[in-house]
Amino acid sequence: MDPENFNHILLFKTNITSEMANPSLCSLLNSNPGINSWTVDHEDIDRVLRIVSYTLSHAEIIHLLTSHGYECCELT
Repeated sequence: MDPENFNHILLFKTNITSEMANPSLCSLLNSNPGINSWTVDHEDIDRVLRIVSYTLSHAEIIHLLTSHGYECCELT
């Protein structure tokens, strides 16, 4: 693994307000075997979702979240 390569860190702008208020979101992300870890920055206006995954793409994460009613787009 190249320590200079951060392609496995995926960043998204979302409308996630709080994981604690969304137990279904926690379950959805925690149960996905392609997601190593994830966090949501609630202090940021963009509610940045950070996912560490070596197998999933931005498009797959966006599809996963939007199909469950969340707004999600790649943060570039």
